[in-house]
Amino acid sequence: MRQSSHTFDRARANLGGLFVLSSLLVGAIAGCGSLPKEEADAQTRRGQNGQQNQGPASVDVGVARAAASEGGLEYVGTTQPYRQVSLRAQVEGQLLSLRADVGDAVTQGQVLAQIDDKVLTTAVLEATAEVAALDSEVAQARAQVSDALRQVESARLELQQAEADRARFDKLYRAGAIAQQQAEQARTEAGTARQALRSAQEVVRTRQQAVSAAERRVSAQQAVIARERERQSYTTLTSPVNGVVLERVSEPGNLAQAGSEILKLGDFSQVKIAVQVSELELSEIRVGQPVRVRLDAFPKDTFSGRVSRISPVADPTARLVPIEVAIPNVGQRIGSGLLARVSFGRQAARSIRVPETAFQTNRRRGARQGGGDSSNREQPPRQAGTLYIVEGAGDRAKVAARNVTLGQRQDGQVEVTTGLRPGDRFVLRSSKPLKNGDPVRLSILSEPANAPSNAAKPAGRS
Repeated sequence: MRQSSHTFDRARANLGGLFVLSSLLVGAIAGCGSLPKEEADAQTRRGQNGQQNQGPASVDVGVARAAASEGGLEYVGTTQPYRQVSLRAQVEGQLLSLRADVGDAVTQGQVLAQIDDKVLTTAVLEATAEVAALDSEVAQARAQVSDALRQVESARLELQQAEADRARFDKLYRAGAIAQQQAEQARTEAGTARQALRSAQEVVRTRQQAVSAAERRVSAQQAVIARERERQSYTTLTSPVNGVVLERVSEPGNLAQAGSEILKLGDFSQVKIAVQVSELELSEIRVGQPVRVRLDAFPKDTFSGRVSRISPVADPTARLVPIEVAIPNVGQRIGSGLLARVSFGRQAARSIRVPETAFQTNRRRGARQGGGDSSNREQPPRQAGTLYIVEGAGDRAKVAARNVTLGQRQDGQVEVTTGLRPGDRFVLRSSKPLKNGDPVRLSILSEPANAPSNAAKPAGRS
């Protein structure tokens, strides 16, 4: 009986163990069947990314090229004619004709417009007639002077005779041959003749003054004729300079007033450009200093000029000083109103410029690998940077990290002063983070090594 009880307890323990084992198996199966869908998808994506990371990164590649750069800042201005002249009417009259239009080249002394001169022609004729009348008066006055001179001569002869008679009668009176009364009468006649001579001489002087006055009136009227003829000449408008017609202000048929503008002319033998320069850079600029000018209208040309004027008055608010630059205009190629870029620095050495995105991309992805601070990852490089240089070609292409020294930044480009040579191929963008020695695959946007220099520009834009 004791043995059967012991056998029963052992069988019951075995059945309990089987029950626990079966419960555990059922729970495990139920747990596997209830795996959340989000976790399963995440596992799938991780598996796919793992397969992608196993292949080479796809990169956009640029080619380093050296280009000449200007030292100093570049200032923007607008081309203007060296001289701008307004052709204005100097007399009133109807504008009869205009012989030049906008854009026409003109030479100094060329007739450009004609104003009606009928009124002025009449004034010249009237002044001429007045001169003729005054000439007649002068002739009459001179004739009167001649008559007066003859009377003076007659009076002088009479005085001589009277003086001779007086002397003879005085001699006879002293000899007692005649009475005293006769001697005194001879003296009286001599005095009368003397007074008549003086009167005749005074008449001559008066008539000579009349002649001088008439001659002055003639001269004055001749000046009136010259003035009217000068005004008449103003009805023909001629170009004062060699240049080009900039604007046609009036039209034939309009009434031109004295001082009204007819045409605007520009002298394009030289072209001037006005720019505003900071007072902080004024000490480095002087009159006569050579400058370089680039015009957007002629992108392949660089023009040499000189500082022609420095204004003594600065803008009191912006602290900018107007500077005027003059450049020769050979062949009259440069017109007015063109955008000009003026550089006061000398030609600098040829430098290599790289798009700034190349440094930013490499730095951010490198920071992810190193796990650095995110605030530092977003700051642009300052004095040094790292570029990934592409070595090899095709399936053997790989990248090598290279430290470079950076210079000035402008328009999204960074100057590389050391560490990069012309012809080196560098990574502009990458499909995943890079490290030294990683194999890469060049994208279709990569620049060929033998592409022209301007082909690198599109690849450098972000």
